[in-house]
Amino acid sequence: MIVIENGTVLTMDDERSVHFGGHVVIDGDRIAAVGEGRYAGDTAGAEVIDAAGMIVMPGLVDLHFHTAIGKGYSDHLPLWEYLDECWYPLIRNLDAESAYWAAAASYLEGIKSGVTTVNDMYRRLPDLGRAAVDIGIRAVLSNDVALPEHNLDTLQDNKDAYDAVHGAGDGRIQVYVGIEWLPLASPELLRDARLLADELNTGIHVHLNESLTEVEDSKRRFGRRPTEVAYDAGLLGTDCVAAHCVWLSDTEIALMRETGTHISHNPSSNAKLGNGIARVPEMLAAGINVGLGHDAVECNNSGDMFEVMKFASLMHRAARVDASLQQAPDVLTMATRNGAAALGHETGYLAAGRKADVILVDTRNVMFTPLADRNAAQLYSHLVFAANGSAVDTTIIDGNIVMRGRQVTTLDEATILREANAGFRRVLARIS
Repeated sequence: MIVIENGTVLTMDDERSVHFGGHVVIDGDRIAAVGEGRYAGDTAGAEVIDAAGMIVMPGLVDLHFHTAIGKGYSDHLPLWEYLDECWYPLIRNLDAESAYWAAAASYLEGIKSGVTTVNDMYRRLPDLGRAAVDIGIRAVLSNDVALPEHNLDTLQDNKDAYDAVHGAGDGRIQVYVGIEWLPLASPELLRDARLLADELNTGIHVHLNESLTEVEDSKRRFGRRPTEVAYDAGLLGTDCVAAHCVWLSDTEIALMRETGTHISHNPSSNAKLGNGIARVPEMLAAGINVGLGHDAVECNNSGDMFEVMKFASLMHRAARVDASLQQAPDVLTMATRNGAAALGHETGYLAAGRKADVILVDTRNVMFTPLADRNAAQLYSHLVFAANGSAVDTTIIDGNIVMRGRQVTTLDEATILREANAGFRRVLARIS
């Protein structure tokens, strides 16, 4: 049992309850109690964490994530050219160890900035699964499935990955069916992906409407926009996470709403690649569930979800000339509850019976200064607009402390960094 006391407990529950000087009790992989004041139950044999000066809150859900091996490498290009010149050559030349250590480094960055769940589309899923189990993160993994001529993954690869690692890590690891994007796919492939997901009783992760060039390619090849093609193929649904959705028409927003498809908004990646600004206010007004993702550090350079939250507010306010948009509590909801809901996870807010994915954020630093006493609005503001991931002190996933005092407790950080660098050099040598 873990008893967290004396913290400011930001529950993110339906009432957005905040318990100043409150407690969270974890028993096994579940939250046993949340409330005001000190825990009145039996703490014999429990590990007691004094959270004075800290915010105790749900872990962040990175709803669109790619394991990344080449941060800062050839990242000056727009999306389509970047994929052809950088991304695809890198992921086509992975070996087992380079994939494992790239995943470990990517998950390490997430854990150190308060991410407890990643929705990771990449290749070599058994190696990613090993890394996720070893470092202790909650991971939904999907393959980069494309048509055979593109030399990426097939639906059979995805099924094999499901058979190999789905349910690993005491259930922390899931495997979804992944579709790279429509320029490398066809309506028939989308239909087959839906059939496989239904057969495996699992979800779907797909890129949709990320760039204008993708939309134009779809109209030229199929006579319809990407989300219309996905809808006609039966790909969309309550078990589907559609990433980006920057260029949705009104009709496509209606299709997302009709099917209950979840959207991952990835504002900083969209900005860096020059892809535009998604119509998030219209999505939210339509009742679509929208979470947040960082995408990949190749096209973002940071896996820090606190930075993503800030972008997810400021971009829309600037573009619409409207400071009322994307208020801090709503953005934090997107990064916690909405992401968890998109994946069907019992995480995202703190309540008895929920899964124990909890982070402690230290407020004893300049990012949270000044801080009025018992002012919840200011806490939300600091978390979204002032903080970055370095304020996260402790990360607990599935009831296990995977980072304490900024030190990861599972894998050795120096080894991860050394081996990730070595893997990158091996992949570059193969490309050369």
